[in-house]
Order: sequence, then structure tokens, then C-alpha cells
Amino acid sequence: MKLSKGFIPTLKEVPTEAVIPSHVLMIRSGMVRQVSAGIYSFLPLGYKVIKKITEIIREEMNAIGGQEFHLPALNPIEIWEETGRVEAFGDTLFHIKNRDYVLAPTHEEIMTFHARGVLKSYKDLPQIWYQIQTKFRNEPRPRSGVIRGRQFLMKDAYTFDVDTDALDISYELHDKAYRKIFDRCGINYFVVGASSGAMGGSKSEEFMVKSDAGEDTVAYCESCGYAANIEVAESVVDGAVRHYESKEVYEIHTPNVKSIDELCEFLKIDEEETAKSRIYIHDGNPVLILMQGNNEVNESKLEGILGGTVRPGHKEELKDITGADAGSIGPVGFKYRILADIKLKDANNLYSGANKNDYHIGGIDLKRDVPSVEYFDLRVIETGEKCARCGNSLEVFKAIELGHIFKLGTKYSESLGANYLDEDGKAHPIVMGSYGIGVERVLACYLEQNYDDNGIIWDNNLAPYQFHLMGLNMKVDEIIDACGKIYNDLTAKGFEVLFDDRNNVQAGFKFNDADLLGMPVQIIVGGKGLKENSVEVKVRRTGERMKVSLDNLYEELEKLV
Repeated sequence: MKLSKGFIPTLKEVPTEAVIPSHVLMIRSGMVRQVSAGIYSFLPLGYKVIKKITEIIREEMNAIGGQEFHLPALNPIEIWEETGRVEAFGDTLFHIKNRDYVLAPTHEEIMTFHARGVLKSYKDLPQIWYQIQTKFRNEPRPRSGVIRGRQFLMKDAYTFDVDTDALDISYELHDKAYRKIFDRCGINYFVVGASSGAMGGSKSEEFMVKSDAGEDTVAYCESCGYAANIEVAESVVDGAVRHYESKEVYEIHTPNVKSIDELCEFLKIDEEETAKSRIYIHDGNPVLILMQGNNEVNESKLEGILGGTVRPGHKEELKDITGADAGSIGPVGFKYRILADIKLKDANNLYSGANKNDYHIGGIDLKRDVPSVEYFDLRVIETGEKCARCGNSLEVFKAIELGHIFKLGTKYSESLGANYLDEDGKAHPIVMGSYGIGVERVLACYLEQNYDDNGIIWDNNLAPYQFHLMGLNMKVDEIIDACGKIYNDLTAKGFEVLFDDRNNVQAGFKFNDADLLGMPVQIIVGGKGLKENSVEVKVRRTGERMKVSLDNLYEELEKLV
């Protein structure tokens, strides 16, 4: 590829709309350009990398018996209504104007639609089907470049099995394939237990990359390797102190005191002595959630405990349910279901709202005053808490999700009527799994881990080109001829070469562009070197420079790549 003929619009300055490293590098190196919020065009250089990633994915999926489909992004809404996910996805689902169709954010429904028509017997199973397809989600706040967009490229695979034991085998095949894919892409990742969310199902794992740009929060134990998404992460913490003597319940006038911090300041007490109340609506019924101090409710854990539909109570509902507005709500006298975090188990002498505006109650003994309370692990865990597996400290940090694998079970096969007949002719719902990889996220995560102050640092597997050839003065015949021979010879050997043949650009600009674009090996051809029958070779990752004779140039270059 000759740079003078190519379209690689590099930028010297950092674009104002880009904040995280991968977004900055993609725009500066001419890989992408934004069309609208959350919508990007991949330019030739970026699309070249995307194709390399998808080819690695295809090779590893095919190696475990995967069969590639190409499914429509435009789906009839009726199929999505059969599984109830029009409501589950809510506003993130793109609807076509007449609302007869939706743009698919995922493809469980369509894959199951095809399965129910052809997988009729146990003899037809197992099956592994996958596709690499454009997906659409109406993200309210697109951010971080291609990491959180409204249109994105995704590999999604689906397995169809006779029972959960067979699903275990399919799940492990994908777990190993994913590790190979990310290893080949040169990404440093880890695997965490996760929530299935709107996907449904049982066991679920995410492949993650530590990054401040991440939209997920992860708890990780360096000592034993325990890792889990904050949605399901567990820790060991000390419970609230139960005092030897319980005080009598008494009411306190607390004008304009709404938060835990304000209550502690007003009463001159410690946060651990307080119980914060939150109202949630579960399948239409109020539930009070009780947390110690400023501990936050982990809504994913809460949804897992309650099942069904769970949402926070709206501001306008609270007074009708409790008699008070937010900040004055408490468990004493609350007539509906009450759940408390395990840290509060059997605690006494607590302070909480009185279910009357501008009043709180002191001396609360949960055993005595709230006998119906149920205890669960409901907290969002924090850095420094003890690992539930080994007892050492956990670190909580942001991470980017690369891939997610689910054991779906029979959620979709039951909804859509995808059944098979066993050996005795008895019908059973097909047992399914779902396995996704965000293709553009693979590129972004690689860049987040492989750059320096000058630009990108590519490894060979994902590099758009293995070599970046530069002629320092392309007006000199000797340099033109030498570069032309090197370019033709390397291309003939099957290497991908980016040739900076521009004759109107100074050497300094060529060096800067070469480091920004980040190809693994740079070949620098100048007049001084040619007089000595040599060229300069630079390894981008290490910065190592060497003078190499033209007589053995190709042998040395092949060693480097």
C-alpha cells in the first residue's frame, strides 16, 4: 500500500471529542471518523484491523465446530414479543417508524426461530451456530468511542443441546475458544463471574480488560484470582455491633435532615449506627430495603433474590406507601415486605426514618421491632473488603467487557416453541447457550494496552501492515529505486507493507506518522545508508534501531516478524 495513494488521514492534534486513549488513537491514526453520537465509520486502516480480528474469531469458532450464519438486523417485532424482550430492552431497542420491526441488539430470537423449524430430534443436536453482524442499541449516552456505541459489530454464537450436561460441554468449548481468540489478539484479560441481565439464564462469565474507560465495575483478588462483576461480587465484612442492652424506640425531630451524612452530623453519631431505607416496587408491590449507613443497594443482586420485575420507587409514590418522603422512611411500622443487608443482621440501637417527614427514630432493635425482616447479601462491595474465597483484600476497579458467555437454558426455546423429540418420542425444550464478542471492543482494548506517547504499538497478528517502509527523500532516484525494490520484494513474499512514498513531506513528519501508526517494524531508506549498502530498521515496540545490509535485509526482517 503506497501512502501517497491511500486514505489514512492522520491528525497531529488530539481531537476534543476523544478522551480515552483508544478513541484518541483511532481518530488520530485515521482508523475511524464519527458520523453521529455513537455512530462511527471505519476507514480503510481501521477496517483492515477489524477484518483481522474477525478472521481470528472465525478460525477459532470453526475449530470447535461452529457454523457461520448471516442473519438480518431488521427483525419482525412479533418474534421479540414472544420472548417478552421488547419490554426488557425498553428504550434501548430501536423501533422502525411503523413499529412492525425492530433493529436487533442481539439475535437469540432469530436463531431460536430457525432452530425450531429444523432441530426436531435429539439426533440433530448438538449444534453451534454463530454470526458476525452489525447490532443496534439506542444508548442514551454513547461514550468512549466505539466501546459504547449505538451501532456496533458483534460476534454472537448460540449452542443447542439436549440437556444441561451437554450444555456444559458446549460452554467449556466456548470458554477455551474465547481464551485462544483473546490470546491471539494480544490482549491481557481476566474472566469474571457475571449477571446475565436481560439475556436470562444461569451461569455467566465475562472476559474483561482493566481500564478506567470501562463501563463495568469489577472486584478482583490478586491473591487467589477471584474476580466477579460488581453486580454479583461477594465479600466478607464485619456485621453491625449488637449492643448488650437495647434502648427503647424513641422519636427525634430532625428538620431538613434527608441524608445519612446529615443525620450523623445532626445527632453526632457514627454512620454504622444508621440504617438507610430504600423503596423498590416488585411486581407492583412495595418492598423496603434496609442498608447500613451509606452502603448502596446492589440492584442486580436484589433482582436475583426477588425475581420478576423490580424497579426503584418513584418519588411521587413514596408518601402514599410510607407516609413520608425520601430521607424520612424507616422499617418500624412498615406494613409490606422488608429485606435488610446481612451486615445489619440482628443489629440494635439503630437510627432510621420514622415514616414521617422531618422525623427519625432511635433505639431500633431489628429483632424486636422488625421481626419480619429478611436478611440477604444486598451490598455493592468496596475496595479493601475481604475476599470471600481467601480472606485477602479485594480491589474494585473499572473494566471493559470484551466478551460474555451465558448458559441460557430453555428461556428462549420455551418462549418460541423450539422442542426436540428424545429417543422415546417425548418432546423437550432445546437447552441453549449464548456467547458474544464485541469485535470493535477487541480493537479498542488492544489499543488501551498497547501505546506510548508517540502512538500505537502493533503486534504482528493485528497490525494492518507488518512493515512501514519510508523513503526519506523520494526525489532522489537511488532512494526511489531502492524503496521500490524492497517494497516489491516484500510484497511478493506475502508481507503487508505500508510504503510512505510521499515526495512532498519532510522526514520528521514521516517519522511521526510512522510512530503514530505503529507498524511492528519500520524500514528507513536514506541516501547516507545507501552509500554503505544498508538501511535502518527500527522495532516499534522497543525502539531498537539497527543498521542492516541490503544483502541480508530480508532474512533479518523475517526474524523480526
